[in-house]
Amino acid sequence: MPTTVQDILSIKGRDVVTAPATMSVLEATRLMNDKRIGAVVVVEGENICGIFTERDVLTRVVAAGRDPATTLLAEVMTAPIVHCSPTTSLEECRVIFTSKRIRHLPVLEEGKLAGLITSGDLLAHEVREHQETIRHLENYIRTP
Repeated sequence: MPTTVQDILSIKGRDVVTAPATMSVLEATRLMNDKRIGAVVVVEGENICGIFTERDVLTRVVAAGRDPATTLLAEVMTAPIVHCSPTTSLEECRVIFTSKRIRHLPVLEEGKLAGLITSGDLLAHEVREHQETIRHLENYIRTP
């Protein structure tokens, strides 16, 4: 049974934390910490212009010796973003996560932000499917 990004969004919801491109890295990391998330989608008004992740903090700010209080997201975000749509198959997402070495994938629908899935969301979905398959097989084996 093919499954899509929409299946994950229907469980986790479509809320996405965004941050303006003019926000400082310090403010963004505090926001990420408060929300217990690993990334924010960076916007300029209604337009998506990038994504800022924990990895960006390490590689583009800390390792580069930049001051998080004065560095803006626009200077260190990942852009352009890699994205998918609600109809993208989970297999395609798995390939994207692996080939691009990313963990956060914004979901765009008609050019608008419609959600965000993570490699962890994909793993949790697969675990649920495997558990269901195991339950069915156990019931089949136990049925006389």
